[in-house]
Amino acid sequence: MQYFIGVVPSDEYKKKIIGFQQKWKNHWITDVVEPHITLKAQGGLIPDKEWIIKVKEICNNFSPFTITVNKPIFFGEDILYLSATSKELYKLHLNAVEKISPSDDLIKKYFELDDFTPHMTLGKTSFGLSKQELQEMAKLAEEELSPYPTIEVNFIRIYQEVEPLKYVKYLDIPLSK
Repeated sequence: MQYFIGVVPSDEYKKKIIGFQQKWKNHWITDVVEPHITLKAQGGLIPDKEWIIKVKEICNNFSPFTITVNKPIFFGEDILYLSATSKELYKLHLNAVEKISPSDDLIKKYFELDDFTPHMTLGKTSFGLSKQELQEMAKLAEEELSPYPTIEVNFIRIYQEVEPLKYVKYLDIPLSK
């Protein structure tokens, strides 16, 4: 069983993203997980769940903050995402990685620390879209998903894998400094 930690946009913007993604018939990302910005990937989040205590400690000492969502960008040619910026998100990510202490191999595998790029995935070729469809999605995203929101972050969400490549909400942890 795997876990990861994310930040969710407002319900209104989440619905907007899902509606946008569902315009592509071959695209099954909405069957995988709700729209989110990954805070901490799977590395080190093991089934014994002891790490949850550490995450709660971090959140108890972290103030709510905002994330600015920006225009669509590509990772290579196969992943389209909305970029996201926030100094506080980087700091929270760093705190989580330091406390959970995944191996260097896992940090590298999941693009953490120096390789961390906050983003909200819109589409992937591995989720049924062609590269041409991703290009079309990128153009349409600039029209339909802007103005891009500022996300108020008052809690983080732990996601649990319930079947291969399907994640659901496991636990919300408030930020409360």
